[in-house]
Amino acid sequence: MNGLTLSPSLGWVAGGLLAAAMLAMAVAEVVLHVRRRGASDEAAAACVRRVLVCLLAAVMLLTPSVVSRTASRVVNATDVVLAVDVTGSMAVDDAQYGSEERMTRLDAARRAVDDLTQRYQDASFAAVRFGASGTLDVPLTPDALAIRNWAATLAPEPTDASAGSSLDAPVDQLLLELKSIREQHPDDAIVVYVITDGEQTSARTRRTFSSLRRYADDAFTLGVGSTEGGQVPLIEAGASGAPDDGQRWATDPATGQPGVSRMDEANLKAIADEMGGAYVRLDSGTTATAAVSATRSERYAVTETAKTRTRTTPVVWPFAIALVALLAWEAGAMIVTSRRLL
Repeated sequence: MNGLTLSPSLGWVAGGLLAAAMLAMAVAEVVLHVRRRGASDEAAAACVRRVLVCLLAAVMLLTPSVVSRTASRVVNATDVVLAVDVTGSMAVDDAQYGSEERMTRLDAARRAVDDLTQRYQDASFAAVRFGASGTLDVPLTPDALAIRNWAATLAPEPTDASAGSSLDAPVDQLLLELKSIREQHPDDAIVVYVITDGEQTSARTRRTFSSLRRYADDAFTLGVGSTEGGQVPLIEAGASGAPDDGQRWATDPATGQPGVSRMDEANLKAIADEMGGAYVRLDSGTTATAAVSATRSERYAVTETAKTRTRTTPVVWPFAIALVALLAWEAGAMIVTSRRLL
């Protein structure tokens, strides 16, 4: 709520006394003008001008100010970095998330992101997607809605031109982001989540995630999909990747048959171990809410609430402009009068 108030810059004692003195001078000017009306050549305009100068000076000494009230929310010192796999295999519809309903692995990942943003209330989040490469889509922000909107727009990469996926694609981007967060917020707790099916089809040897240990306080790999696996939809550039009745399937070049993608728990456990964290499989009975370390839960608790602050901003310049104009008028009148007396 905004309003007007008086906030003397010299304090109420000094400012009040000086303002009272200027008010007394204004009254004295009016009294003297009335008493000397027949014996003085002071015009009524000159009297009004001098009274206004005194009154403006008195108002300025009392320092008119605008009061504004602003609410600021304290953000919990927990930074959650989310890395979501968007390779073509994430379009396989063999995943479950807290129920028997079948869905694509990417849909399960989206639900996991939603749950994590609710679990870490008032925390800050950063979002990375990875497929052929890792990309930081959302830098660190306390806006959980922005993260949920980001997750809702994720789509699997095209499989029609895929040359194989590598699980280490997000390592470089995660390392840069974690290092930046640690340097800017050295006392924050940083938690990393890698949400993927753990499948690596690239022939290149996977790099380790152990470099993230230096900056992360806790880490999790969340596995989506099933070990039985499912056929990988053929996703062309610009397509959504959602299966339909006329769905075509990606072909395994080794067999010439539709490719089958399976969740690789060995890779998921290895990555979790490299980061110094834990592996959690998301299925019909487990959601991302289970992927929170009990030993660090107290540090995630919000201990401060929103505060309302009052800010007082002086507004003196309009009165200063009017005072300068009146003083300039007074000086001009004195010059004209002095010339007449010569």
